[in-house]
Amino acid sequence: MHAMQYRITLPADYDMEIIRHRVKSKGHLLDDFPGLGLKAYGIRERGVDGSPVNQYAPFYLWAAPEAMNRFLWGPGFQGVVRDFGRPVVEHWQGLAFEFGPSRAAAPRTAVRHVVSVPVGADPSGGGPAGAVEGALDELRESARTDGVHSTALAVDPRRWELLRFTLWEDAAPPDAPGDRYQVLHLSTPDLARLPKGRQW
Repeated sequence: MHAMQYRITLPADYDMEIIRHRVKSKGHLLDDFPGLGLKAYGIRERGVDGSPVNQYAPFYLWAAPEAMNRFLWGPGFQGVVRDFGRPVVEHWQGLAFEFGPSRAAAPRTAVRHVVSVPVGADPSGGGPAGAVEGALDELRESARTDGVHSTALAVDPRRWELLRFTLWEDAAPPDAPGDRYQVLHLSTPDLARLPKGRQW
């Protein structure tokens, strides 16, 4: 599993209805894209849920790396580049994926939480393994929370950052840390191919 996101920050006075219309008219185009586990069409609106910015920020979980390549070098992403310029594409190696109690619901909210893995995070001398194991335990626990559709854990070993991305049926709890997104559409053509649980 590979996680991927690009975050396109828009002007403060940008009409976010333009993005809503874009997703409404084009979001279904990836509903049958082979190798895509899920794509959450996320937006942030300035002044909503504490967001300081307007942002279009789709998040992807890929069941197959060749599918991610096919998307990035294909017409779908070239349309993003044409309309918004070439964004930085963040990507992470998948560590774990879990469904929650609201798997059958259409999620309306997503939360992205990124934390750094501190040097010496594992007192036993095993490097960052202790931090990863702790994050896995937290993921399993949060996956049992009412309202969770699904949740994923991934790592960027270049920057030593852990990412947790959680989809919620409705609003996320107020104490859930991280950036909050409204989910306008969810494409899940190969959701069943995403490996469940720990991925090594």
